[in-house]
Formats: sequence, structure tokens, C-alpha cells
Amino acid sequence: MKRVTGIGGIFFKAEDAPALQAWYKRHLGIDVQAWGGTAFTWTDGDGQPVSGTTIWSIGPAQGDHFAPSASSFMVNYRVEDLGGLVAVLREEGCNVLEKIDESEYGKFAWVIDPEGNKVELWEPPAGQ
Repeated sequence: MKRVTGIGGIFFKAEDAPALQAWYKRHLGIDVQAWGGTAFTWTDGDGQPVSGTTIWSIGPAQGDHFAPSASSFMVNYRVEDLGGLVAVLREEGCNVLEKIDESEYGKFAWVIDPEGNKVELWEPPAGQ
């Protein structure tokens, strides 16, 4: 079974999220949207769009989206079989959180790595 197939997103907290978003927009040219981030569309070697995006987002430091982790970042990894991977990780003794979310955006589960970082696992909807 394949485990991680790519990076679906990078999320991090900032003490002054709007200021940091503006810095990235001004100095690095990232098209930060009103929701605090952007979606980078994947392209092939010729620059033509292909199926898939990677989300990049800055949120407020006060949020609890990364809980129970105290880290200021979280990486979202794409997976092909979330249920299968979660079962294997539990068998291997990993700290997998009980909650699994399903929505129009796909299926999500979380595992805590040995350093206490929350890792998001994402199975995109079919066709993405």
C-alpha cells in the first residue's frame, strides 16, 4: 500500500497573520486570498495545469486547529487510502487521533509524530 503520495498543504500560525500574509504577497508574490492563503495549481513540465493543488495558508496564532500539538505549523499529506493507512498506523503504535472527517473536500485524519507535531492526512475526492 502506498502511504504518502504528495503534499496537500502547508499551514502555519503567525502572531500577526494579516501582516505576515501581506509580507508574503508583497515580497514573494504569493496570491494570498481573503481566507488567508492560496491554492497552488499543479502543472506538468510544460507548465500546463494537471489535476491537483497544494494549499498554503497562514492563520492566527490563537487558533486551535493544530491542537493537541503546540507547533506553529502543520503539513497536510495526500494519501490514496486513508482508512487503510490509519489502520496500519494504529497497528504500528502511532498516535492517531480518533476523529476522521469526511466532506466535499475529501477525507481527513490526523496523527501526532514523535516530536508532538500534528500531521494531517488527506484523501482527496475521486478525480482530484
